[in-house]
Amino acid sequence: MRILAIDTSNQTLTVAVCEEKKIIGQYTITVKRNHSLTLMPAITQLVKDVGLAPKDIDRIVVAQGPGSYTGLRIGVTTAKTLAYTLKKELVGISSLKALAANCVTIKGPIIPIFDARRNNVYTGIYEYTEGTLTTVMADRHIAMDEWLEQLKKYTEVYFVGEDVEKFRSQIESVLPTAKINEIPQWQIPNGASLAELGRLAEAESDVHHFLPNYLKRVEAEENWLKDHTPEVENYVEKI
Repeated sequence: MRILAIDTSNQTLTVAVCEEKKIIGQYTITVKRNHSLTLMPAITQLVKDVGLAPKDIDRIVVAQGPGSYTGLRIGVTTAKTLAYTLKKELVGISSLKALAANCVTIKGPIIPIFDARRNNVYTGIYEYTEGTLTTVMADRHIAMDEWLEQLKKYTEVYFVGEDVEKFRSQIESVLPTAKINEIPQWQIPNGASLAELGRLAEAESDVHHFLPNYLKRVEAEENWLKDHTPEVENYVEKI
């Protein structure tokens, strides 16, 4: 199975083409760029460079969220369009799980962190069990203070992600035994890791209704909902 993996959920853009467990090619850039302008050229160039045509891809895997609202919309919309037009399988993977997947040698709870502003985070708990990354606690949007209190029940946890540094003092004051990742390549999404998670996952049964998993409504939607009652879920997204 040839897989095209896409992650634009945060500042890093990463795209990979893999076949089974082999990495055929990968493109990653961490500087702040407009994903709407760079994603499709990156995909086109990468597929061309590895000697394939779009029709040769069997499955599209995309980081589904949480993360940047704009980044998620760009990645998911591109993945859906490719899957539909090329008649290929589509798989969505948690952006947090994709980040946690980098920590292949870590034993115990892995805590990926994305800054959600105002001292809130997007986070969850993952752990490698017999070589397979499993979900211990599902992804959530939560105040960092509350999250650290919940993590006190663990003897030792491992934080990963570029945004962890923003919360270092809080983490160290509440969880003095916690480990904070210092390996640069683990701090950002990896297209090949995302592809492997997608290889093992079930494909979406309905491409048209596949949506980003924001975990939190955008501010405009929250303000609108104060005075309105939508008839459908994900009202703003559907509109």
